[in-house]
Amino acid sequence: MKKLMAIFTILIVVAFVSIVIAQEKPAPPKPTPSPATPPGPAKEEKPKIEKFSGVIEKIDEAGKTIDVKRGAGKTEKILTFAVTDQTKITRGKDTLSFSDLKQKMNVSIEYKKEGDKLIALSIKVAVPKTAAPKEKKPEEAPKK
Repeated sequence: MKKLMAIFTILIVVAFVSIVIAQEKPAPPKPTPSPATPPGPAKEEKPKIEKFSGVIEKIDEAGKTIDVKRGAGKTEKILTFAVTDQTKITRGKDTLSFSDLKQKMNVSIEYKKEGDKLIALSIKVAVPKTAAPKEKKPEEAPKK
């Protein structure tokens, strides 16, 4: 009878373990984004605003661009900037138009890159320094 009870106990344990294993659920599959679901909202990057200062070398009225040169010799650098209707052009407190720009003007430009183009956001024309009036030398008295 003891053997029968041992076999019966083993069968019950095996049956219980089999039921538990059969009821175990597999781990849920990892969610894959469906092609119909659009990705989350794209973060809109603000364009990086850069600065460049130099002298206007060339003005293209038709293409509304200006070439600005900085440095000389090996350090010389010339960049071409597109000027749009949104470009603010100033000299001191005065607002200027594109046609007011002239060669050899000293300018400071804030711009952004759009592809291969450099778009001028603002152009500040240097205010010419006013020369201090020269002191008059007292005239020498004529020698007698």
